[in-house]
Amino acid sequence: MSQDKQAAVAQFRIGINAHLLAGGDNYRRAGIHQYIWQVLRHLPTAELGLQPIVYTRQIASLADRPGLLLRRSRWPTERRLVRIAWEQLAWPWLAWQDDLDLWHSMAFVLPLLRPVPAIVTIYDLSFIYTPEAFPGWQRLYLRWQTAHACRRAERIITISESGRQDVARRFELAPERIAVVYPGVDPAYRPLPPDAVDRFRQEHDLPQRFVLHVGTLQPRKNIPLLLEAFAQLLVPDVELVLVGGKGWLFAEIFAKVAALGLQNRVRFAGYVPDEMLPWWYNAASLLVFPSLYEGFGLPVVEAMACGTPVVAAKSSSIPEAGGEAALYFEPNDVTGLGEQMALVLNSTAVSDQLRHQGPIQARQFSWQKAGRETAVAYQALLNQL
Repeated sequence: MSQDKQAAVAQFRIGINAHLLAGGDNYRRAGIHQYIWQVLRHLPTAELGLQPIVYTRQIASLADRPGLLLRRSRWPTERRLVRIAWEQLAWPWLAWQDDLDLWHSMAFVLPLLRPVPAIVTIYDLSFIYTPEAFPGWQRLYLRWQTAHACRRAERIITISESGRQDVARRFELAPERIAVVYPGVDPAYRPLPPDAVDRFRQEHDLPQRFVLHVGTLQPRKNIPLLLEAFAQLLVPDVELVLVGGKGWLFAEIFAKVAALGLQNRVRFAGYVPDEMLPWWYNAASLLVFPSLYEGFGLPVVEAMACGTPVVAAKSSSIPEAGGEAALYFEPNDVTGLGEQMALVLNSTAVSDQLRHQGPIQARQFSWQKAGRETAVAYQALLNQL
């Protein structure tokens, strides 16, 4: 950075790779898309002397957010190989052309040629800790690129303390190089009027009581174990509803439903748009989140914000999301999961306690705070240059 820029009051130019923002209603709008979109919408800009320049194909979703300079890529980066080429070839050129002071890669990857200081966000290391849950080529690419990015970036952001420890341990990094920026909960996730929720159940032909799972259909979500526990559940008139689009390696899930004879008790709702998710949480008797590994576990706090009881796996970062407001089980314990589900479904006292504690726990997480802490990470690095 030049001495003129250090002395000037002019804004620092932050080039942000947001090509994983998704277009259209599909499973790609969950998870990473949601985090990127919300953080960018809540970044404090002018008051901190920052000018974010956002590179993405999906500029319409951010067009109403003042303070962001949006650059729509002409490259069709919805295609994975094109996105990789853009990251390695176009982004370094744009760093020079747009006179950037700092890069922020919002998902794992930095170019091999790096003309400016960089921050990278690492959501999780599931491709390392649960390698069987990924196609081989995807696992190898993520391992290589994440290792490169973590070693080359001046600063790293993770979305949980568990993730921070994983990254520091795996890549032998000083923990002080890694900042934790937790996800938030949108205000739309809240308890809704009971009569309106009843109408929602009727419109979607949902039973009065059902167990809900929210997440992309993929191996890491541990859905076969949930199906086994649900098959053993001795609670009458309860169904299991799986909300989420098909991701990858999902055939085992459908095969397990058939093998257990659950075709009439399990419903696949498919991908649900963001604006409709609060209704599904409110309508459910409980959310079960059995994932083997998560960077955070956003459905846990979304359900809690809606006042829905949560039963979750005691793994990776999930207890950070749920705190003391969820019931936990070991992620390979079918019996333990079944017992916790039965406890919530059979005990009004337990269910009511979780409904009370959940919104209190969820209030710890806000997107305003996530945006502010991301900007603080920018400032901390800029101050070192």
